Amino acid sequence: MATEDTGAWNAVVDFVRAWPEMWPTLWLGTMDTVYMVWWATVFSLLFGLPLGVLLVTTDKGGLTPAPTVRAVLSAIVNIGRSLPFIVLMVAVLTLTRFLVGTTLGPTAAIVPLSIGAIPFFARLVETSLREVDREVIEAAHAMGTRRFTIVGKVMLPEALPGLIAGLVMTVVTLISYSAMAGAIGGGGLGDLAIREGYQRFNDHYLWATVILLIVIVQIAQSLGDLLVRRLSRR
Repeated sequence: MATEDTGAWNAVVDFVRAWPEMWPTLWLGTMDTVYMVWWATVFSLLFGLPLGVLLVTTDKGGLTPAPTVRAVLSAIVNIGRSLPFIVLMVAVLTLTRFLVGTTLGPTAAIVPLSIGAIPFFARLVETSLREVDREVIEAAHAMGTRRFTIVGKVMLPEALPGLIAGLVMTVVTLISYSAMAGAIGGGGLGDLAIREGYQRFNDHYLWATVILLIVIVQIAQSLGDLLVRRLSRR
């Protein structure tokens, strides 16, 4: 038992000593991960929010009922959500090369990350909007408020805490997706874990990337929870 404890302690000491040497590479990997997640989040918000709104407004009893449109959009979202991310990355390689000129690196990884996150966030938007009090929407409609105004001034503000919580969940999901992007040369901490840790049998890099990914997730989740609590009080 004492020998095992000593071996574990020596492994921890070796890891701490190796940290300064690893840090420059880990810092670059962290910045690549943040870069990928940031832009994928932006695109998820730009496309996922309108898509989620359309799923609600075109549904039966919505502001602009259109069952056919709703069925098509829902099918697209379901297909996007059903594909495993590792399969999606390979499936959109041609599109990625067409859009950014390469299939390697953090910029290329933004394409599959965004495509994977948009339908995920759209469903969360739909769920949040459905929780808005129906009477509030009907009251605004009875006052002659335009449909677009109802969405922008009533539905979205009322659902804002849920929307923020959904966005935070999307960010956390994107962080895990970005780690998987390293499997096909997407860069970031996932790429470091595979290239420096797994392929070179360097446990220090494996543990360091795991720790950094956990820290990034905790920071994103904590900031999101804080914002949701403040909005809920209002």
